[in-house]
Amino acid sequence: MQLVKTHRDTLLRPLQIVSGIVERRHTLPILANILIRKDGEKISFLSTDIEVQITTHAEIGSGGEVTATTVAARKLLDILRALPDDQDVSLTLSNKRMTVQSGKSRFALQTLAAEEFPTVAQAEHFNASVSLPQKTLKHLFNMVHFSMAQQDIRYYLNGLLLVVDGKNVIAVATDGHRLAFCQVEVEQEFPRQEVIIPRKTILELQRLLEDKEDLVQLDIANNQVKLTFADIELISKLVEGKFPDFNRVIPKGYKNNFTIGREQLLRSLQRAAIMTSDKFKGVRCVIGPGSMKISSTNADQEEAVEEIEIDYGGDSVDIGFNVTYLLDVLNNLKCDQINVALGDSNSSALITIPEKTDFKYVVMPMRI
Repeated sequence: MQLVKTHRDTLLRPLQIVSGIVERRHTLPILANILIRKDGEKISFLSTDIEVQITTHAEIGSGGEVTATTVAARKLLDILRALPDDQDVSLTLSNKRMTVQSGKSRFALQTLAAEEFPTVAQAEHFNASVSLPQKTLKHLFNMVHFSMAQQDIRYYLNGLLLVVDGKNVIAVATDGHRLAFCQVEVEQEFPRQEVIIPRKTILELQRLLEDKEDLVQLDIANNQVKLTFADIELISKLVEGKFPDFNRVIPKGYKNNFTIGREQLLRSLQRAAIMTSDKFKGVRCVIGPGSMKISSTNADQEEAVEEIEIDYGGDSVDIGFNVTYLLDVLNNLKCDQINVALGDSNSSALITIPEKTDFKYVVMPMRI
């Protein structure tokens, strides 16, 4: 039975969309497969790792039959990528084997029964539904994702807090050493909802979302979130737990603050970082009237010193930071200038964008 006959790139796109979450090694061998459902010309491709599920649709079916099967995602993807890009491809199903044919190339792949494929059950009731442009949601995630924890024992930090409150949609991420906050305003108004979306889901959405005005439908349930955009549906389990109160973490009322060129500070920190060791990424910042001095040393008594002129008339502050945390935010921002606000050497620093209140980055000091 012929499933698909189409141009290589037309088949490659939906497969690339769903294959991102497929694990190479899994306790359930069938999870290395993708589920292909055919209903006449309509074909759907589905992948899951039990936590996240992605489905995409395409009208590339051949013939009027209804059927379903599963096949190894990576093998099928690798075959299609290796084929010439100007070729047509056909997928045929016979005797539990799928044949991929293009020109004079032919591949026979083993399949597993579609009935054995464990799909994620969709929530029956969603508490809130929010629509916002793809580029807005992508921007929110891009501004905070680097602050998410990785494999932290405090599992609720291994993700991103998404808050819908009135007309505001807020994204917050923290690993306990730094915190990033970003907020956008939408046209509709919604009752307050707070959910923690897992790290893997956020990284996958960053890959899938595009810089377009096309809308994303975001449906929030008690234990899962569903995002629908273009011809993609993504369902993800949520992280259970109580996220830290970010409003208490963001400092207010700091009197010592200055504005500095983002690029200039980034380059100085990159040079100072060369003299830090892999284990100890500390840089020392001495801020005084008119200047900011950045220095770093290592176990071999080597040293780097950078001095930047700044418009500053506040108290002298001698403070240490993990340079990686500063580089992460400076690399991620696209603005020309940043504002740095400081308390004392034992207080966290606050980085914001001048004239804007929609982004805040808090970084804890480090003993040097």
